Amino acid sequence: MQNKFDQCFSALMENEGGYVHDPSDPGGETNWGITIAVARSNGYTGAMREMPIDTAKTIYHRKYWEKWMECAPMPLAFELFDCAVNCGLSRSAKLLQRSLGITEDGVVGPKTMAAASSVSPVKLWSLFVATVIEYRSGLDGWKHYSRGWTRRAAANLRRGARYL
Repeated sequence: MQNKFDQCFSALMENEGGYVHDPSDPGGETNWGITIAVARSNGYTGAMREMPIDTAKTIYHRKYWEKWMECAPMPLAFELFDCAVNCGLSRSAKLLQRSLGITEDGVVGPKTMAAASSVSPVKLWSLFVATVIEYRSGLDGWKHYSRGWTRRAAANLRRGARYL
């Protein structure tokens, strides 16, 4: 049986896929969902098209997962991870805090953890998914990326339902 990070990483790869260089994407060149800026800031110097998936996995674990996601139950852990990758770690934390109705400071600390533990995992997962969809629908990129973001949300909901 895979550990929680490995499960989430495998699911994330279903959303992120391989190499993409979309001129409309502010993240620029990406591979396995890792932007060139994130790759460079984490020591990867090679061509993005050739970045090994194990390098991406190491970056994801260090940059996103290790921060605070292990303590979340599934499927919330995956949603938080997916959002952090797609929107940024601080934004994922802020959207979690918005879902909880607490101050949005982008830091998952004792107050956020206490608030999260006071809500049923299924309810918090549902609130978080709704909050992420609302957030994305207000972005400038919605017109261009809405179809993909909507499909991503639907896939995440189906995937998450398997854990309930």
